[in-house]
Amino acid sequence: MTFSMGRIVAMDVGQKRIGLAVSDPLGIFATGLDTVAVSDIFQYLHDYIQKQEIDAFVVGSPLTMNNLPSDSVNYIEPFVKKLIKTFPGIPVRRVDERFTSRLAKQAMLEGGVRKMARRDKAMVDKISAVIMLQSFLDREKNLNI
Repeated sequence: MTFSMGRIVAMDVGQKRIGLAVSDPLGIFATGLDTVAVSDIFQYLHDYIQKQEIDAFVVGSPLTMNNLPSDSVNYIEPFVKKLIKTFPGIPVRRVDERFTSRLAKQAMLEGGVRKMARRDKAMVDKISAVIMLQSFLDREKNLNI
């Protein structure tokens, strides 16, 4: 799958917030976009789609270390179903999200983010979405080589 014009939006879905990341138009790199309350996400996406062409959504799959669905599936799967129904023309791709929060916290630590700022769960959610999206982009690039 090659993306060449639109962007890809990744979502780290939580019970309260959704961290968002977006690709560049060529699908090479991911950057943090925002953190949005779950109750506001569909309006946010609708508004964003009015300004930017979106080729796909990427949503994390909640798996345990045994590759079984985690308890998070109880709120993520209904979210994905509503996402597909609300934006039927935009495909939804799934990626493994098991270590994204841990990797996000480590990246913040290595980046020199102060301890109080590292406690900002909204920032962790956004960075987690960036990590998910970048891994998706890298995997897609390798599949197309």
